[in-house]
Amino acid sequence: MKYVIGIDLGTSGTKTVLFDASGRQGFEAEINYPLYQPHNGWAEQDALDWRNACFDTIRQVIKGSGVDRKDIVGIGISGQMQGLVMLDEADEVLRRSIIWADQRTGEECRDIEEIVGRERLMDITLSPALTGFTLSKILWVRKHEPEIYKRCRQILLPKDYLRYCLTGDFATEVSDASGTQLLDIKNRDWSEELLTLLDIDPALLPRVYESPEITGYISREAAKQTGLSTSTAVVGGAGDNAAAAVGTGVVREGRAFTTIGTSGVVFAHTDDLKADPQGRIHSFCCAVPGAWHVMGVTQSAGLSLQWLRNNFYPEDQEYEKINQDIAQTPVGAERLLFTPYLMGDRTPHLDPLSRGAFVGLSAMHTKKHMARAVMEGVCFALKESQTLLTELGVCANVMSLCGGGAKSPVFRQMLADVYRLPCNLPLMTNSAALGVAILAAVGCGMYSSVPEACDEILKFKEAEKPDEKNAETYRQYYEVYRGIYPALKETYLAMSKL
Repeated sequence: MKYVIGIDLGTSGTKTVLFDASGRQGFEAEINYPLYQPHNGWAEQDALDWRNACFDTIRQVIKGSGVDRKDIVGIGISGQMQGLVMLDEADEVLRRSIIWADQRTGEECRDIEEIVGRERLMDITLSPALTGFTLSKILWVRKHEPEIYKRCRQILLPKDYLRYCLTGDFATEVSDASGTQLLDIKNRDWSEELLTLLDIDPALLPRVYESPEITGYISREAAKQTGLSTSTAVVGGAGDNAAAAVGTGVVREGRAFTTIGTSGVVFAHTDDLKADPQGRIHSFCCAVPGAWHVMGVTQSAGLSLQWLRNNFYPEDQEYEKINQDIAQTPVGAERLLFTPYLMGDRTPHLDPLSRGAFVGLSAMHTKKHMARAVMEGVCFALKESQTLLTELGVCANVMSLCGGGAKSPVFRQMLADVYRLPCNLPLMTNSAALGVAILAAVGCGMYSSVPEACDEILKFKEAEKPDEKNAETYRQYYEVYRGIYPALKETYLAMSKL
C-alpha cells in the first residue's frame, strides 16, 4: 500500500495527516505555537516553531500509524500565505516571520505604487499594493532593519521554509508565490520588471514550480530527524486556500468554497484569468496547472469568534456554549451588527486601519446577542466577497465549506441563508492537508491529473439548504451592514492618529 502525507502549516498550528491512495485518512497529529503582536497591527511568528512542529508531527504520524516509511511515497505542504522568512548565508533564520495578518506596511505600499505605478502593478500582479503581501514586508525590513536585510541571502514563504528543512531545496510554487506580489500572474513566474524596479536581487527568490510537480526529496538529515525515507518526494504543494480548493473539489469552472479559519476566504476556480480592476479581490494562479482562481479575504473570520470566546466564554474551548447561545438568539441579534475588522479589512475595502465595531448595541443586549452578531458579521463579510465574484461573472450553484468554523451546524446554516446557496461539507476533514496530499499523489503518478484525483477521492455530506424566511431577513440586514464601513471610514483614520 502506498501512502502520502499532507502537512498544513496554519497560523495557530501545524497539522500533519497520513492518507492512503484512495484518500482515506489515517493517523494525524497537530502542534500549536504562539502568535506575537509586539505593536498594534503587527503579527509575527517564529519559523523555528513551524519547523519543530512539522518534524514532531511527522514523527508522531509515522509512529502512530505503524506504516513503513518506504511506503510513504510523497508529501505535499500547505501553508499560510504571504509570510516573510529570511535566511542568512548559513541558512539560519534572521528574524521572526512577518505573517499575512501584519498591517505595518502602509508606507511601503505607497512606495511600491509610486515606483511601479498602480496601473502597471495591476497589469503584472492583478492586485494593488497591499499590506498583507510579502513584497511590502521585504521593503519594510530593508527600510527599518537594514542590517538584517544586508545579511539576507534567501527569502521564502512559510511552507517553503518547511520544504527547505525537509529537502534542503529552495523552491516555491505558483499558488503561494501569487501572494508575494512579485509573481507575473499571467506568465506564472517571477516578474523581472518588478524585481528591477524595486531593486530586489532575483537570487534571493526560489525557483517556481507548478503545484503537483516534484521539487525534491527528503534529505538524509531530515530523514534521521523525522523517520521518513530519502526516497519520499516532496511536491510543490499550495498556499492554504489553493490547497483547500483541491481538498473540496473546487478544481473546475462553476465551483466555489468558503473556508473559515483564522481568516475567511470565498474562493472560485476559473479557467480564464479574471481580475477586478479595483483590486478588491485576488486573482491568483491555482493548484491546477494552467488555471487560476479568484478569491476575497476576510482578515478576521475565525479570529473574531476566537476573540469572542477568549473574552466572553473563556471556558468554552470547543465553542459548544457559543453555538447554543447563537441558536437560541433571533436572526439579526435584535438589531445588533458587528464588523469583523479586528486586523483591518482586505475585501472589499482594502483598509488596514479599519477595526471591529458593534453597531446598534443597547441595554437589552446580552452576550448571547453579541455572539450571534459576531457570527453574522463574519457571514456578511464573506457575503461581500461572494457579491464581488458574482459581479465578475464567477458564479457557483453550490458552496463547499471547510475550516474550523465549518464544523458548526449553526455556522453552516447561517452561511447558506446569507449566501442563499446550498452549502455542503466534504465527508473528509482537513481539506488543506488532503488537498496537498492529492497533489502529492498526482506528482507521484498515482493519478493523471488533479481533477481526476478529486473525482475519485472526494465525497460530500448532504448540503444545508437556505431557509427563505431567514434569507430574506439577512438580505435586509446585509444592506444595512454594507453602510457601516463608509460611515466609519474617517473615524478609523482619525483613531489611527491618536
